[in-house]
Amino acid sequence: MLQQRTLKSLTRAVGVGLHSGQRVELTLRPAPVDTGIVFRRVDLAEPVDIPVNPQAVCDCRMATTISPAGDPGAPKVNTIEHLMSACSGLGLDNLYIDITAEEVPILDGSSAAFVYLLQSAGIELQKAPKRFIRILKPVEIREGEGRNLKWARLEPHHGYKLSFEIDFDHPAVDQTGQRVEFDFATGQYKRDIARARTFGFTKDVEMMRSRGLGLGGSMDNAIVVDDYRVLNSDGLRYDDEFVKHKILDAIGDLYVVGHPLLAAYSAYKSGHALNNKLLRVLLEQPDAYEIATFADEAKAPKGLSELAPAW
Repeated sequence: MLQQRTLKSLTRAVGVGLHSGQRVELTLRPAPVDTGIVFRRVDLAEPVDIPVNPQAVCDCRMATTISPAGDPGAPKVNTIEHLMSACSGLGLDNLYIDITAEEVPILDGSSAAFVYLLQSAGIELQKAPKRFIRILKPVEIREGEGRNLKWARLEPHHGYKLSFEIDFDHPAVDQTGQRVEFDFATGQYKRDIARARTFGFTKDVEMMRSRGLGLGGSMDNAIVVDDYRVLNSDGLRYDDEFVKHKILDAIGDLYVVGHPLLAAYSAYKSGHALNNKLLRVLLEQPDAYEIATFADEAKAPKGLSELAPAW
């Protein structure tokens, strides 16, 4: 039987929020079978639990934000996508995440530090079948027309692969790959995707900060690009780091559905909002998916059954 997974022990991280600039502490703890991933705001007078699911997403401007039942007036947790991406990449099903502020720390701007933290705590197999969402027919969402067109799609596939294309029309981005495909069957999340950092353009910084965003951003936790070039002295970690970060985000956004997908995801200029709309459209069509388990691990798709090796 392909089993559910949680952590063997708890682990902690301290950092700042990318948008809030606030110091925040995370404590990642094991959780029982069928718990899913649950954030807990422990800084409040009465701690508030926020289970992760598509309906909990209440804001997608610049990041994925959740609150209880998606209530915009309730306590929130912002910028969950990099940590969710790491959980997906390691196949973690059940986890409690205690957080002392409104935003998950940005750390180095990628999911690599979260992968390291989770693997350092150890992965524990649990006595219950791991449940997947198997896509049975294509589901798509499209917005805009012409140069403003963007779309995202899920199609049936025995495994999990993602392809993404960006179009920024910027000299620094044009010099890199703008389309990438990642297949869990043949690639390694930790090696191929996890180190891709978030990125921002200097021309957008003042606008963001006037809206109270990007207050914790720096070249320590983001790729910074001016009108012509990458400003970070160490350059890019991957030749196609910009589009790989969009894949990293998509993996995190899609894991909000609560189970790993058996699907082929493809997208053009998608983002947090479109990814969440795609999940909601999927769940509105009961004939488009089914819950799958694997009594025989040998029949599970390659790349989704193996435990990721420790660092």
